[in-house]
Amino acid sequence: MLKTLRDAGHFFDRRIGWSRLGVALSLTIIIVAVVVLYRILRNIDLDSLIDAIEATDWRTLIIAGIFVTAGYVTLTFYDLFALRTIGRTEIPYRVAAVAGFTSYAIGHNVGASVFSGGAVRYRIYSAWGLSVIEVTKICFIAGLTFWLGNATVLGLGVLHAPQAARAIDQLPLWCNRLLALIVLAMLGAYVAWVWVKPRVIGRDGWQVTLPGGPLTLLQIAIGIVDLGCCAAAMYMLVPDEPNLGFVTVAVIFVAATLLGFASHAPGGLGVFDAAMMVALWQFDKEDLLAGLLLFRLLYYIIPFVISLVILGIRELLLGRATRGARDKLDVVR
Repeated sequence: MLKTLRDAGHFFDRRIGWSRLGVALSLTIIIVAVVVLYRILRNIDLDSLIDAIEATDWRTLIIAGIFVTAGYVTLTFYDLFALRTIGRTEIPYRVAAVAGFTSYAIGHNVGASVFSGGAVRYRIYSAWGLSVIEVTKICFIAGLTFWLGNATVLGLGVLHAPQAARAIDQLPLWCNRLLALIVLAMLGAYVAWVWVKPRVIGRDGWQVTLPGGPLTLLQIAIGIVDLGCCAAAMYMLVPDEPNLGFVTVAVIFVAATLLGFASHAPGGLGVFDAAMMVALWQFDKEDLLAGLLLFRLLYYIIPFVISLVILGIRELLLGRATRGARDKLDVVR
């Protein structure tokens, strides 16, 4: 069966190409999102939207900001975990924290986070002697943590609240529950697979030893905390009435985030927002849009500005250190 699937994959790649399919899907998602968002927002009352933003309680913003901060702190452990997985235990947490925070903050806003975030990581880790291959491995392990966390949150969330998923995929409740069970079964099978013995994927210098069973559970826990904090921030910013419950909002939030990620649009702009507006139709449009705009401010814009400041200061310090070393060398000569 595995050989058949592999052969089918090679045939599809030769005739059509996985990259072409990915581009086509991304463009389709973006086009549909733009059309849907236009239809939703064309009747928005701008004055009501501004009033809704101004009416947001400062305590709500502060609590949402705390959850966003906790989420970004959790993201730094993606890199720390990946560094320990590939055996680079000498890299201190402060370096992993800077690399993790800046790479995700920039990747979230620029788009194509695999490349933009990877470039930021390489700029930081190369100063500590890490090669391109090692940085690629870090990106892979961090991405694996992200997807394991998403699979767990969506699987458990949809199983508990299938109506939340139906708001996006329009599938019957039993179908969403079945899909949730399939995702959880695949997740359990993966954990069992890596628990039995060390698993190595890749070839030659690109080989990566996957985390074992206990470490995979730690990976899942990191992903859950990250997504939970982000969902909690969003939950604080959506209107109070009607009260849909945290799990429902969290499932919709994670699903909308994944759609935005799949579109490769910077920050999932338009795609994430359209999915949230469609799925949370019960809320007043102006109030919900105000919450989404404030979430973008807290989760995307502010961290992006901070990351640029951090990288700018780092480059100035590195440049000063390089000039100092060059001046000393000239004196010796």
